[in-house]
Amino acid sequence: MPNQNRPASGQPSLLRTKMFWIGILYFAEGLPLGIFYDVFPVHFRQQGVELWKIGFMSLLGLAWTLKFLWAPAIDHYRHHRRWMFTVDLLMAMVMVVFAIYGDFGPWVWFAIGAFTLLSATNDVAIDGYTIEMLDKREMGLANGLRIGFYRVGMLAAGFILILSDYIGWSGTYLSAAGLLLLMGSIILLKAPKEKSFQRPDGIKFTAELKNLSRHPAAFGAVILFLLGTLWLINRTTQWSGQVDGFWWYALGLGAMLTSISMVRHQNSSVQREEGIAELNRGPLFGTLLEMLQRPYILPVILFILIFKLGDAAMGFMVKPFWVDAGFSASQIGLVSVNLGLILSIVGGVTGGWITDRIGIFHGLWILGLLQAISNLGYAWAAWVLPMGEVNSGGELALAHQAIMYTASGLESFTGGLGTAAFLAFLMAIVNKKASATEYALLSSIFALSRSVAGWAGGFGAESMGYAPYFFLTFFLSFPAYLLLPWVAKMLAYAESRKDWHQK
Repeated sequence: MPNQNRPASGQPSLLRTKMFWIGILYFAEGLPLGIFYDVFPVHFRQQGVELWKIGFMSLLGLAWTLKFLWAPAIDHYRHHRRWMFTVDLLMAMVMVVFAIYGDFGPWVWFAIGAFTLLSATNDVAIDGYTIEMLDKREMGLANGLRIGFYRVGMLAAGFILILSDYIGWSGTYLSAAGLLLLMGSIILLKAPKEKSFQRPDGIKFTAELKNLSRHPAAFGAVILFLLGTLWLINRTTQWSGQVDGFWWYALGLGAMLTSISMVRHQNSSVQREEGIAELNRGPLFGTLLEMLQRPYILPVILFILIFKLGDAAMGFMVKPFWVDAGFSASQIGLVSVNLGLILSIVGGVTGGWITDRIGIFHGLWILGLLQAISNLGYAWAAWVLPMGEVNSGGELALAHQAIMYTASGLESFTGGLGTAAFLAFLMAIVNKKASATEYALLSSIFALSRSVAGWAGGFGAESMGYAPYFFLTFFLSFPAYLLLPWVAKMLAYAESRKDWHQK
């Protein structure tokens, strides 16, 4: 019987179709983030809005950090394309509101909050849909395209911003609304239908909490999860500083509740096996607890935390290094940002192509090694370049520019290589029946390490100097390699779980 997925030329049309949709989906995912970071601040500042109010807007970006909290609802109700269409339609309506009521006022905070919440929900639905659509052999190239088109979507927001000089802010927001509506309608009408998985019957939330209270280990894991979520919120809001010893109180309360759970466990007649099985079907924490019971999961979580540690530890110090080395804002924007963006996209696509051919495991350590070596480029540049020195004409020496540009290009390209392999790994180890929730959780773990590394980087560069610190970040990339045996086992385990992929 002829293969209906292959045209007469013998080329796999289905594969081409998948990659086309990857581009559409992640363009649609990157566009709202670009509007949030590029369009809103410029518009408000032109209206004379105070800087502290514009800065306060960043609090509303918490939705992208906390999206794992409502990801279980998307996995439960499924119909990813309907989620995408609905939130794109609602985001377009928010843009219409901005077009009609352009003046800054209290309503703006509610509108932007709704916009970020909808965008984060769209991210969850797109990630879940994509993971279910792809086979393991396609994840490398798909992630390269994800990286590229996500950033193209962000760049498109920059072009929308340019329109404001020609058609005014009302026309600009209407253009954004039209583009969002176009994305949503295409996805609903033309995108391949999502897979239908038979999910086990769940339990009610109240029954889940009651069952949790009788299992101290699971209850303690949930307490730690909630404390971690509070910490993520506090990173932006900083409200814990208003209560002396807040985190000690929080830890004490968590320990007390866990102790009560231990007492209930000892007095409970519920069978352990039945109780754990019930926990795994819980509507809110079931996916988290089921993941924590998988073999090799703890070393794999540690691997996710530290795989890009060297890259993340250096990343936040790169731009200050450019400034201190005497480079202008235009040079930084042109080379480090614009050219760096292009090279990271090329690196992502190249890394995805390589990963599909040599496998995810080999892609992780080979491309991860190249990613680590690029840190030495910046260490070399910091060692050679005099800080803040320019020649008599006010220009940096051409040799010094060449050194910095080479280090920047190498870092951007190899960063794309490593990211493509890493995202393919995250996609490969999730259960496709709960792909939205699991991927949101794993990507949040990765985001946590990136935030901590960026915070610590300032202290490291300040105390050690740029060259020694960048050299140190090279070695920070290698502890993750000690965990590769468990990574290989987790990949094999995920491949063996046929029930994760069955309809």
